[in-house]
Amino acid sequence: MDNLKNKQFISLKNNRDFRKIYKYGYSAADKNIVIYKLKNKSSNELRIGFTVSKKIGNAVIRNKVKRKLKEISRLNIDQFDNFFNYIIIARIPSSECTYKQLEYSVYKVLKRLKKRELKNG
Repeated sequence: MDNLKNKQFISLKNNRDFRKIYKYGYSAADKNIVIYKLKNKSSNELRIGFTVSKKIGNAVIRNKVKRKLKEISRLNIDQFDNFFNYIIIARIPSSECTYKQLEYSVYKVLKRLKKRELKNG
Protein backbone atom coordinates (compact mmCIF):
# COMPACT_ATOMS: atom_id res chain seq x y z
CA MET A 1 0.00 0.00 0.00
CA ASP A 2 2.90 2.39 0.71
CA ASN A 3 4.17 1.60 -2.77
CA LEU A 4 1.16 3.30 -4.40
CA LYS A 5 1.63 6.44 -2.34
CA ASN A 6 5.26 6.73 -3.41
CA LYS A 7 4.50 6.11 -7.08
CA GLN A 8 5.20 9.20 -9.15
CA PHE A 9 5.45 10.09 -12.80
CA ILE A 10 8.09 12.00 -14.68
CA SER A 11 6.96 14.60 -17.22
CA LEU A 12 7.93 13.96 -20.82
CA LYS A 13 9.54 17.04 -22.30
CA ASN A 14 11.84 15.79 -25.08
CA ASN A 15 10.42 16.21 -28.60
CA ARG A 16 12.15 13.00 -29.72
CA ASP A 17 10.23 11.03 -27.06
CA PHE A 18 6.92 12.56 -28.16
CA ARG A 19 7.56 11.70 -31.82
CA LYS A 20 8.53 8.12 -30.93
CA ILE A 21 5.33 7.58 -28.92
CA TYR A 22 3.19 9.09 -31.70
CA LYS A 23 4.85 6.84 -34.28
CA TYR A 24 5.03 3.49 -32.46
CA GLY A 25 2.47 3.79 -29.65
CA TYR A 26 -1.20 2.96 -29.72
CA SER A 27 -4.00 5.30 -28.77
CA ALA A 28 -7.56 5.61 -27.58
CA ALA A 29 -9.77 8.68 -27.46
CA ASP A 30 -13.04 10.27 -26.55
CA LYS A 31 -14.46 13.72 -27.32
CA ASN A 32 -12.26 15.47 -24.73
CA ILE A 33 -8.86 13.76 -24.81
CA VAL A 34 -6.61 11.36 -26.68
CA ILE A 35 -4.07 9.17 -24.86
CA TYR A 36 -1.10 7.50 -26.53
CA LYS A 37 0.73 4.66 -24.77
CA LEU A 38 4.07 2.98 -25.50
CA LYS A 39 6.19 0.50 -23.55
CA ASN A 40 9.22 2.23 -22.06
CA LYS A 41 12.29 0.15 -22.91
CA SER A 42 14.97 2.60 -21.77
CA SER A 43 13.89 2.97 -18.13
CA ASN A 44 11.50 1.48 -15.62
CA GLU A 45 9.69 4.72 -14.81
CA LEU A 46 6.22 5.97 -15.60
CA ARG A 47 6.48 9.03 -17.84
CA ILE A 48 3.56 11.22 -18.92
CA GLY A 49 3.56 14.07 -21.42
CA PHE A 50 0.81 16.63 -21.88
CA THR A 51 -0.14 18.40 -25.11
CA VAL A 52 -2.59 21.28 -25.29
CA SER A 53 -2.86 22.93 -28.71
CA LYS A 54 -3.33 26.64 -29.36
CA LYS A 55 -6.71 25.70 -30.84
CA ILE A 56 -7.91 25.18 -27.26
CA GLY A 57 -7.63 28.88 -26.43
CA ASN A 58 -5.25 31.47 -25.08
CA ALA A 59 -2.35 30.68 -22.72
CA VAL A 60 -4.47 31.04 -19.58
CA ILE A 61 -7.02 28.48 -20.79
CA ARG A 62 -4.34 26.09 -22.10
CA ASN A 63 -2.47 26.18 -18.80
CA LYS A 64 -5.69 25.65 -16.86
CA VAL A 65 -6.47 22.51 -18.90
CA LYS A 66 -2.90 21.28 -18.53
CA ARG A 67 -2.96 21.82 -14.74
CA LYS A 68 -6.22 19.87 -14.49
CA LEU A 69 -4.79 16.98 -16.53
CA LYS A 70 -1.58 16.89 -14.46
CA GLU A 71 -3.52 16.84 -11.20
CA ILE A 72 -5.85 14.11 -12.50
CA SER A 73 -2.81 12.06 -13.49
CA ARG A 74 -1.13 12.63 -10.14
CA LEU A 75 -4.17 11.65 -8.09
CA ASN A 76 -5.04 8.64 -10.27
CA ILE A 77 -1.48 7.41 -10.74
CA ASP A 78 -2.50 3.84 -9.89
CA GLN A 79 -4.60 3.75 -13.10
CA PHE A 80 -1.41 4.13 -15.19
CA ASP A 81 0.82 1.13 -15.87
CA ASN A 82 4.46 1.23 -14.79
CA PHE A 83 7.15 0.91 -17.47
CA PHE A 84 5.05 2.86 -19.99
CA ASN A 85 5.15 6.31 -21.55
CA TYR A 86 1.89 8.17 -22.00
CA ILE A 87 0.91 11.30 -23.89
CA ILE A 88 -2.36 12.98 -22.97
CA ILE A 89 -3.66 15.31 -25.66
CA ALA A 90 -6.45 17.76 -24.88
CA ARG A 91 -9.07 18.24 -27.58
CA ILE A 92 -10.98 21.48 -28.15
CA PRO A 93 -14.07 20.57 -26.01
CA SER A 94 -11.78 19.96 -23.00
CA SER A 95 -11.44 23.72 -22.47
CA GLU A 96 -15.06 23.85 -21.29
CA CYS A 97 -14.97 20.69 -19.18
CA THR A 98 -15.09 20.60 -15.42
CA TYR A 99 -12.45 18.75 -13.45
CA LYS A 100 -14.83 15.80 -12.91
CA GLN A 101 -15.65 15.55 -16.62
CA LEU A 102 -11.95 15.48 -17.53
CA GLU A 103 -11.26 12.93 -14.81
CA TYR A 104 -14.01 10.69 -16.17
CA SER A 105 -12.59 11.06 -19.70
CA VAL A 106 -9.10 10.06 -18.55
CA TYR A 107 -10.50 7.06 -16.68
CA LYS A 108 -12.61 5.96 -19.66
CA VAL A 109 -9.78 6.31 -22.21
CA LEU A 110 -7.28 4.47 -19.98
CA LYS A 111 -9.80 1.65 -19.67
CA ARG A 112 -10.06 1.49 -23.48
CA LEU A 113 -6.27 1.38 -23.77
CA LYS A 114 -6.09 -1.54 -21.35
CA LYS A 115 -8.76 -3.41 -23.32
CA ARG A 116 -6.84 -2.79 -26.55
CA GLU A 117 -3.64 -4.01 -24.92
CA LEU A 118 -5.31 -7.24 -23.79
CA LYS A 119 -6.87 -7.72 -27.21
CA ASN A 120 -3.57 -7.23 -29.07
CA GLY A 121 -1.60 -9.28 -26.56
